[in-house]
Amino acid sequence: MRPGDLFAAHFIDHKAPGAPAQIAEQLRQDGLVTLAGLATRNSVRAFASRIMTISAHRDSDSDGLTTIRCIPRHAGRPGFAGLGTGELDPHTERSSLPQPPRLMLLICSRPADRGGECLLTDGRSVHADLRHHKGGEAADAFSLPRTAYFGAGDGHAAQVFSPHSGGRVAMRLRFDALARWSPMVQPHLPDLRAAALRHQQPLRLQPGHGYLLDNERWLHARTAFTGDRVHWRALGDPCFAFAPGFTPSLNAARTEVLSWA
Repeated sequence: MRPGDLFAAHFIDHKAPGAPAQIAEQLRQDGLVTLAGLATRNSVRAFASRIMTISAHRDSDSDGLTTIRCIPRHAGRPGFAGLGTGELDPHTERSSLPQPPRLMLLICSRPADRGGECLLTDGRSVHADLRHHKGGEAADAFSLPRTAYFGAGDGHAAQVFSPHSGGRVAMRLRFDALARWSPMVQPHLPDLRAAALRHQQPLRLQPGHGYLLDNERWLHARTAFTGDRVHWRALGDPCFAFAPGFTPSLNAARTEVLSWA
């Protein structure tokens, strides 16, 4: 996929008639919506409040939004990598909570001078990839309950893939120092990381551009950057009906999975 295609393929004009219903349906189907025309903090806050019940975060401001930019005092602290300038591994936002927020909205206020691309991975592709590699051993292992612990002392024991009714699956993942793994799944970690990176798609945002994603399906990451990169983020749960997880795409994945090295 060429850079820019991901944005165009998932774009919805949030000011158009019927946009809220269209956004809700696209999130149910694809788990991702791209947006433009959100150039001010107030417009981001107003849009977010129409789509989700905004939840407070450790780093959020009084309006519920978090300003994502380099804060030098957090450099090197586990769990604070998003407030530095380094690259970020693919991850689920707030994976250490018993129930992470379902939605994440990220809007660019000021792009980096160099680097700082967003990198998005569809967990549906990762799940399908692992399901059709080595007889599905890795997918099975990462579905075993309590085989991962995400967070510090107040974190949460879980698993990467959690089953839900109707055959749906939710994904939860992080690779940093706040992820600990059961010996049962450790042999499969290289395959999991390889799949998460292989299916990454770049998204370089311009001011006022951003994305809204299903945090139980899509992983997000970032390249390292230089300059005063500023983004606004909102986390929360949807103001519309949204079944847990996503429907696996097992059959289609056979033709989509890239060759393993």
